Formats: sequence, structure tokens, C-alpha cells
Amino acid sequence: MTTILFVEDQLELRAIHSAYLTFHGFRVLTADDGDSGIELARSQHPDIIVLDHALPRRTGVEIARELHADPNLAGIPMIMMTALPYGAVGKKARAAGCVGFLSKPCPPSRLLEEVLRFVRPARAS
Repeated sequence: MTTILFVEDQLELRAIHSAYLTFHGFRVLTADDGDSGIELARSQHPDIIVLDHALPRRTGVEIARELHADPNLAGIPMIMMTALPYGAVGKKARAAGCVGFLSKPCPPSRLLEEVLRFVRPARAS
């Protein structure tokens, strides 16, 4: 099954987006801070990662940079989803390895659309 790692500190957003993505055939792992997100990325090797930028302890750009520098994880597409405008963080996110950028508030359908640009759900048999 195609796995998404969703790193977001807001419980409500994690719940809403995770439920929507799960309904559409993805396995969703969640983390509420950058350190947990990095740990899950390394242990679970997801197919795609969605990162908030404003997280406890580390920014999404810092996390993306670290994951992108890891040869075992560098090929995983990453999408930054943040309330900050593209101009404030978008170029840094792209330079850190992110392939997509979404502005909050972001409807679950828009997140799904962006995820589907890079991966497709694999139905469990």
C-alpha cells in the first residue's frame, strides 16, 4: 500500500487530512513534530512526505534538507504545506528538496490532488 508521511503539529489538520487520504486508498503515518517525522521517515520509508513548515523544534525546510541529504530518503517526494506565503518559504523549500508547495488553509481534496501528481494509491490485496 502506498504510504504518506504527514508531519503536522495541528491535531485537527492531521485528523482531517489523514482520514481523507486513507479513504482514498493511502496508508497514512503521522508525526506532530520534526524529530518524530524524521524518525518515521527513516524507519518506515514512505512513498511521499507532506511537511508543515512551522513545527515544534525544527522547521519544515530544515527537515526537508536533512531528509533530502540522506541517500536512503533523497528520492522520496516531499510537499511543503504551510500558512506562510510562497515568497517567504517556497524557494527555500524547493532548494531543500521539496517538489510541491501548498498554502494553508488547504482543502483535503487539494492535498490529494498534489499527492497524486507524484504517487498513486496502491490498493491492499
